[in-house]
Amino acid sequence: MRVVVLIYLWLIFAPLPLQLREFRSKKREVFEDVLEERRQSSDLRYAMKCFSPVIYRSLVPCKPSMLKAMVLESDQLQYVIKQISLESGEPLDAIQEQATEILDEMGQNLNLAAIRMFALTLSKIFKRLFQKVCVNEEGIQRLAQAIQEHPVVLLPSHRSYIDFLMMSYILYTYDLALPVIAAGMDFMGMKIVGELLRMSGAFFMRRTFRGNKLYWGVFAEYVKTMLRNGYAPVEFFVEGQRSRTCKTLTPKFGLLSVVMEPFFKGEVFDTYLVPVSISYERILEETLYAYELLGVPKPKESTSGLIKARKILNDDFGSIHIFFGKPMSLRSLASGRLNRSQYNLIPRHLSHRPSEEMQKFISDVAYKVELQQIANMVLSPGVLIAAILLQNFPSLDFSVLVDKTVWLKDLTEAFGGCLEWPDNMSSSKVVKASIELHSNILKLADGEVILFENKPNDPLTEEVVFAQAVTLLMCASYRNQLVNTYVRPALVVLACKMALSSSRGDVSRTFCFLRNLFSKEFIFFPGLKKRILKKEVSCCQNVI
Repeated sequence: MRVVVLIYLWLIFAPLPLQLREFRSKKREVFEDVLEERRQSSDLRYAMKCFSPVIYRSLVPCKPSMLKAMVLESDQLQYVIKQISLESGEPLDAIQEQATEILDEMGQNLNLAAIRMFALTLSKIFKRLFQKVCVNEEGIQRLAQAIQEHPVVLLPSHRSYIDFLMMSYILYTYDLALPVIAAGMDFMGMKIVGELLRMSGAFFMRRTFRGNKLYWGVFAEYVKTMLRNGYAPVEFFVEGQRSRTCKTLTPKFGLLSVVMEPFFKGEVFDTYLVPVSISYERILEETLYAYELLGVPKPKESTSGLIKARKILNDDFGSIHIFFGKPMSLRSLASGRLNRSQYNLIPRHLSHRPSEEMQKFISDVAYKVELQQIANMVLSPGVLIAAILLQNFPSLDFSVLVDKTVWLKDLTEAFGGCLEWPDNMSSSKVVKASIELHSNILKLADGEVILFENKPNDPLTEEVVFAQAVTLLMCASYRNQLVNTYVRPALVVLACKMALSSSRGDVSRTFCFLRNLFSKEFIFFPGLKKRILKKEVSCCQNVI
């Protein structure tokens, strides 16, 4: 049985088809710490620098008021307004006024003065919070080229509220066009901050507007107008919301279908989708997420709450790695598999429900984006330590922990994981530094690393149990970052254990069952399993 397991593990990581291999990190690109220069020069000079960003076809940026006028006067929105008027009996002027109000509530108001203020403020905050903010230089060069050629959609992973602030900060640093960002209405309740975000490029969308034809019409046309004219990259999160567990959430397709529509209808020659992986050594909201998972209501976003949270500025949150992936051309992805001629049969301003073929295409692209995000995540030593301690809690000898961490590091790298491991430090120093960084949940005392103290004579009160649960959930959130590296080989090994026999047919059927069972829990590319398993089984037969 052990031989069969090894054969299948070899098959998973050696002869995989190109379509799956491309989701793994390839070469490790060079990262640049953008905070290094900030620590050595004036933040004010940085914020007030000459900002002449690279934009699409050297267009002059469009004023927000002009953008709104283009949306309101568009054939698409006017058609929706007329349809609603016919259905409801309301006068056109009243519905037009409602559309204007929605647009005023939603629209961004990009303002250079606000951007400069954010650049100054974020520089000071990030230098306090983080040791490094590392960006792959090659990815930035690819992005700069893409922005000049075609409309660009930025698709970052979503683990923290810092994500969209960090994205704008990075693009400002490299003199790239600042994105217009789809943000939730929660921020609208934050006085001053909400308006500052709007002036920095955020446009606000309601969490749900199903059944509201006018809101959907205004929102979709607003996004498509920005994309068609290419004045700035559009940015949103495919996951739809922050992941509280650090596992990648299944993608949402609504906004992705909106940004693809101009290409489907031939209104733009191509659109580039850029997956961005943002990896945190320590997440700012780690405690908040644990409380939410235990049923504590999420606190409402407010300016006063933000001010109260300033105490985190005294904490160390380690490093961040931002990896800009290779731009994905919609034209290339659709070539040979998608027939866009169906859009030629009806006027462009008429709404058109995507066919099953197009819905499948949108779904495949969404999963492809998330798999690229996963492949380019950078893991920290703390992730390895968390995984080991959760199997050995409440405590483990420090020297044993170091040995296990080094073993898990080698295994993770062998399985394609990208680790940020200092080469100029001994293993024990790396582990000790990581424990110090996560000192809110880990403790080193008398040669033992303690996840939480569990004294035999102490009563297990509600407060003690709750505190231990919070610690375990925080630790589990870091452990979960390893899941994407190990889920596939783990399912293969489990299939070998569960199968009725060691024959390739039984193991393949069991693997199919497990993959389908966990398809909502982990990110697998839809529709690949039968084709891949057939090739794997064939290879296995040849090896045997």
